[in-house]
Amino acid sequence: MKQVTKISLAELKKMAEKMYGSIVKADVDVTKKIVLVDMDLHSDGEAYLMEHGSKQEDMWGINLQPDKYGTNEFVEFDSMINYKSSQGNDSRGVNDKGTRNKIIELIEETVHE
Repeated sequence: MKQVTKISLAELKKMAEKMYGSIVKADVDVTKKIVLVDMDLHSDGEAYLMEHGSKQEDMWGINLQPDKYGTNEFVEFDSMINYKSSQGNDSRGVNDKGTRNKIIELIEETVHE
């Protein structure tokens, strides 16, 4: 697991090879603007973020698909840590459009070619 402020697409592709060949798991804290990449489970990143002061309501799990960089499918909203019934998020996705947009903006600021 690695906390990043900038990461290249080439680095993500190498990480994806270790996983399922096509994705890199990532967790974000949308309030603190923290991005963690390259973990086996989103819950590992969630635990790390909580140990470092993040609030659960600010953390979201996503998958990055390096081969789909530059498309709407680059960021996949799919993680068990996204189940947050107290926030009205009753799925593995991210139901709130504003939150999805914050995540996309954070990833756009972090990932470069």
